[in-house]
Amino acid sequence: MHVLPLSEFRANASAMLDRVERGETVRIMRHGKPVADLVPVQPERPADEPPPSWKQPFEPLRITRPDGKTGAQLIVEEREGGW
Repeated sequence: MHVLPLSEFRANASAMLDRVERGETVRIMRHGKPVADLVPVQPERPADEPPPSWKQPFEPLRITRPDGKTGAQLIVEEREGGW
């Protein structure tokens, strides 16, 4: 990772973008504090590729109790019971 102050980035923006194109990360500092990271663009996923598993839709979990009560009903009963 290449770290540089904002003034140096302004003076050498083109050279810093060349570094990013080569795969490096450039961190820009202002008053000694990091304000931005320039990172290479990630390749786009092909349109026909399915989304990752954590982004795919799923059916909610449905638990059926023997007495037929839902979780919400049990909570209401407990609250009304005066615990």
